[in-house]
Amino acid sequence: MTIKDAKDIGELVRRRRHELGLTQTEVAEVANVNLRFLSELERGKPTARFETVMRVLATLGIELEADYR
Repeated sequence: MTIKDAKDIGELVRRRRHELGLTQTEVAEVANVNLRFLSELERGKPTARFETVMRVLATLGIELEADYR
């Protein structure tokens, strides 16, 4: 999946969470973030803190890669 903006990351997080059969509450607890943060992340909040986003991604087993265009 090509990530172009915060909405794309939110969609990726939501999709993966559903694939794993997890609730937002479960992911938030394991990632040590509050439920509001996770909800806003899934809705594409553009100002989400990068370090916290990366913690959620790691919790869901998502790795980011970057390529040159």
